[in-house]
Amino acid sequence: MTWPCRKPRAPPPPTERRTVHPVRRPGLLAGALLCALALTLTGCGTSTDKATVHSGTTPAADRIEPITPTPAPHLPVTVRSADGKQVEVRSGARVVPLTGSLSEIVFTLGLGRQVVARDITATFEQAAKLPVVTRAHDVSAESVLSLKPTLVLADTTTGPAEAVDQIRAAGTPLVVVEPAKSLADVDRRIETVAAALGVPDAGAELKSRTDQRISAARATPRKSGAKPRVAFLYLRGSASVYLLGGAGSGASSLIEAAGGVDAGKESGLTKDFTAITSEALAKAAPDAILVMSKGLASVGGIEGLLKVPGVAETPAGLDRRVVSIDDGVLLNYGPRTDEVLTSLVDQLYARAKK
Repeated sequence: MTWPCRKPRAPPPPTERRTVHPVRRPGLLAGALLCALALTLTGCGTSTDKATVHSGTTPAADRIEPITPTPAPHLPVTVRSADGKQVEVRSGARVVPLTGSLSEIVFTLGLGRQVVARDITATFEQAAKLPVVTRAHDVSAESVLSLKPTLVLADTTTGPAEAVDQIRAAGTPLVVVEPAKSLADVDRRIETVAAALGVPDAGAELKSRTDQRISAARATPRKSGAKPRVAFLYLRGSASVYLLGGAGSGASSLIEAAGGVDAGKESGLTKDFTAITSEALAKAAPDAILVMSKGLASVGGIEGLLKVPGVAETPAGLDRRVVSIDDGVLLNYGPRTDEVLTSLVDQLYARAKK
């Protein structure tokens, strides 16, 4: 999807994804909200923690773990792009991934040295010094082309469409990847990127490693009893954006893998997001609230979150049971998803902080 705006003022923070149904709140233009959501749904963030546990725990460094040894690409290859085009890739010497999650996959495949630019959502340490040529769905074709890339990786929500067309018209191989929506999409994305880079064996190795780690995270001991109801809230206090995730938010798969119930989805919300209201939260009745760390900070932490209408009256609000995970990895559904799932389990089943 092409988001109908550029250079939004709302703070950028899931992972590239599907159509978002935003709700306009007083004082906020609908276009700005669309942009804020688009950027958030690409995993943007600039903090260095991958998961924030509200117990004073020192956050882990924001780094990816490449497979070793570095694979040798076998090119040229012809791959089918998600937009139906057949794309010949003759060189992977200068790669430009247009989303943070795609950058993460390239680096984890061991080919980070071939990446010459990044999207602002590529927040991990190894990519930090690369020039930013795009802010999620606000691609600068001129900036991309100035780096003379031999391969550009995008997804179906990358835009504006004019920028994508301009890159292709310049003769640059551009491979579009289907966005991730759940844990089931992790292997497919790794396989697609690896094929485009000419390293299918490395892709198979990374898939195996990632699957094993996600399986181990799923098996993490957790409390028995009723499954906790978890509401995913998207917050951007500076832009007055307060949304409750529904069936299409992208968080359901993680919540369910952690042994929980997506409270928004379970309460009947079929849209990606809907405006937070006291009535909607009362119906969702979450035992815990899942938020992105920058979103939580934007409303003033847990104390500020409790001031959002309806939050304090929920079981989660009464228990101050809040799970916070960094924007840059929460919904990436990639090689570090096991870390996200482990953090979610650890925080979700920890004793509520007072």
